[in-house]
Amino acid sequence: MDASRPCKSCRQRTLVPDDVTGNMVCTSCGVVQDFDNFQAHIGGITGPAGTYVRVGTAGTGSTYNYKENKIYEAQKLIGDFMFKLGLSRSKSDEVKVMVETVTEGEYGQGNWFPVLIGACAYVVMRKDKKILPIEEVVDLVGCDVYELGRMINRVLDFLDLKLPEFDIVNSLEHVIRKYPMFNRISEDVVQRMLKQGMFLMQCLIKWFLTTGRRPMAVVAAVLVFVGELNQLDVKIEVVAKELHVSVVTCRRRYKELLERLVKVAQALPWGEDVTVKNILKNAPNVIQYMEMKSMSQFGQKGKSFEHVGFDLTEVVGGCVSKETEYGVDSHTTENCTVLYFEANLQSPMRIKYPDKFQISTECLAMIYSKFLDEVPLLKATSERSKDNKRKRAGSFDLHACTDWWKGKSDLSKKLLLKQVFEKDVGLDASPPSFDRGCLASARRREKIKASKLRIQKIMHPLVADAGDGSDICVSKCIKSGKKQRKMQVDIDWEDLIIETLLLHNVKEDEIEKGHYNVLMDLHVFDYGNV
Repeated sequence: MDASRPCKSCRQRTLVPDDVTGNMVCTSCGVVQDFDNFQAHIGGITGPAGTYVRVGTAGTGSTYNYKENKIYEAQKLIGDFMFKLGLSRSKSDEVKVMVETVTEGEYGQGNWFPVLIGACAYVVMRKDKKILPIEEVVDLVGCDVYELGRMINRVLDFLDLKLPEFDIVNSLEHVIRKYPMFNRISEDVVQRMLKQGMFLMQCLIKWFLTTGRRPMAVVAAVLVFVGELNQLDVKIEVVAKELHVSVVTCRRRYKELLERLVKVAQALPWGEDVTVKNILKNAPNVIQYMEMKSMSQFGQKGKSFEHVGFDLTEVVGGCVSKETEYGVDSHTTENCTVLYFEANLQSPMRIKYPDKFQISTECLAMIYSKFLDEVPLLKATSERSKDNKRKRAGSFDLHACTDWWKGKSDLSKKLLLKQVFEKDVGLDASPPSFDRGCLASARRREKIKASKLRIQKIMHPLVADAGDGSDICVSKCIKSGKKQRKMQVDIDWEDLIIETLLLHNVKEDEIEKGHYNVLMDLHVFDYGNV
């Protein structure tokens, strides 16, 4: 009998060991005492498992060690990301193999590991020429575009890979097919939007509006414009949210698209009246003109309409029956136009030389002017007031006239980059960055001339007395009674830097480039020669 401690129930010191279990039992009340037969498990994690230890947890008594648990959690995270990105089983396996290769089988934990998973997923999809927008990966991983881009470059350098060029046309098709905002549209409208979007997108490629730009913002701008052409309620904010791009950037790309179409419209007879505000109403004729030009041979003017597959009566009739600018009833104008050109196309010149009948923009303008003179009704309605134009423009329907979209141009299909640049769409434009660089260089040349003139007036005042001397100094003091007030002259910090560089004999060609910090370090703050 154990007299060392009392029973936990009756507090009597009548504890004896049980012969079968070995537990201490009180002979007075019969209560079994707890924690009296504890036996230490010797052998560490390889020894027998405890009674209440959960299988799969890290620590003493677990079947997994730290490395195995880390690999398990990493593979689980990869599978979760692949499911959210919508990748197939084969692509998910490729991503797992790539992550294992990059980490040399160690995987990892921390904030960098999800970025690595997203970079490997992007590389796997781009290798197979599949569409996976980097913005979607960024939104899932929780980092910015630049951090993910750096990780992608590190993965490519480690694996010695080179990705194919980004296919922006495929991205447009992917967006139209995948996103739910276009699921409620009939298949005919989807096919129409897809061809129109491909046509405009490849025109933007030819106009260098996609060069050096984030591609998904350009895709969003084209989608919004094509949706408006097909009378769909597509908001640019909704499209930008679906594509995970900035709304401001999408608006900028959309404005650039409109400005390019306005430049193309200048070749039409009413091109001077087309602006960014009304280009959408003139877009059917502008795009039809672009489609016609793209189907002619590059560099030829006045290509015959018969060889490009267009009906001359329908094209010119559609052009001159624009109720947007001239307020003409579509049915009346169309009938008059068809009768007029049916009569004129039967002329002896047309019959005698059927293959040499050509038409240019100048000829089109002459035909339009002659048509206004010979049709009094159209001429009278074209001279109505602007208030009536605005009133009728509110009820304008893009599909009230004949079906303007043909879809017969090769630009409605996916072409190679060389083939795109061989097409003529009515406008040859240079990259916007190049245009801005030319304007900046011209502005700096003017500043250099003005700075040289100011230096000349200060260093040789007698020679430069003929000038007004208004730009000699930065500010002038004007006396007004007892007070003096300063009048600021339009000389900014750039003018002062240019003057300093000119005084240090820096070449004007180098100053025009605008690298002021480098030039100041080389010629002004040259500490090595001090």
